[in-house]
Amino acid sequence: MERITIRLPEKQLEMIDVMVNMGEFPSTSEAIRAAIRDLIDQRSDKLLRNMQLLERVGTAKVV
Repeated sequence: MERITIRLPEKQLEMIDVMVNMGEFPSTSEAIRAAIRDLIDQRSDKLLRNMQLLERVGTAKVV
């Protein structure tokens, strides 16, 4: 697993800390990993469609 550094607004970090303290997540890192997974899941279909469109456009012949 790779390590990255991010900066978050104080209020967002406070909300993550609350979720960790309430037992929603075992750690801040796990909360952020879950958020990233959710983002990828929500946007993966759109990303795939856009990639397929780019592939089709890239192979189209210009007359």
